[in-house]
Amino acid sequence: MRLYIKYMVSLRCKMVVKEELNKLGLNYSFIDYGIAEIVDDISVDQREVLKKNLHDCGFRLLDDENSRLIEKIRNVVIEMVHYADELPSVSYSEYISGKLKLDYKDLSNVFSEVKGITIKQYITIHKMEKLKELLLYNEHTLKVIAHKLHYKSPSHLSKEFKKIYGLSPTFYKELKLKRSSVL
Repeated sequence: MRLYIKYMVSLRCKMVVKEELNKLGLNYSFIDYGIAEIVDDISVDQREVLKKNLHDCGFRLLDDENSRLIEKIRNVVIEMVHYADELPSVSYSEYISGKLKLDYKDLSNVFSEVKGITIKQYITIHKMEKLKELLLYNEHTLKVIAHKLHYKSPSHLSKEFKKIYGLSPTFYKELKLKRSSVL
């Protein structure tokens, strides 16, 4: 079961959430900014105690409606970037709004409030992960990958990658190849 927690913005926040889950004897598989994945079902009483304890620590446990909405947005983005053969020809906002049949502004507000980043930034992060995957498989040139990921040019894609990871895609690929040849 996935819980969404507002105002989790640092490693310290993650530690506090871990402590609160441990106090209640709730097992978790992972905790990330704004998310705690609980292994077992959580009772109504446990949820209320957790909600109060998190509130006392400056967090807010989101209700199930917002949680489901965040999960739906995440799933659409992951499906769109990682599993579709081609990215949509319409804008991402139109695509996501159309898939979920909700106003994009509302989706964007909830997502940004919980995750601390915009949907566009979230899409960019996933596109960069897809780029890393494609680079390692060495099936396409950077020009082809840039086109597949809807970047205007390979240089635009490279700048975005470098902004996030601090390396050029080419240098990243060389590092991975050297590392795997050593192993």
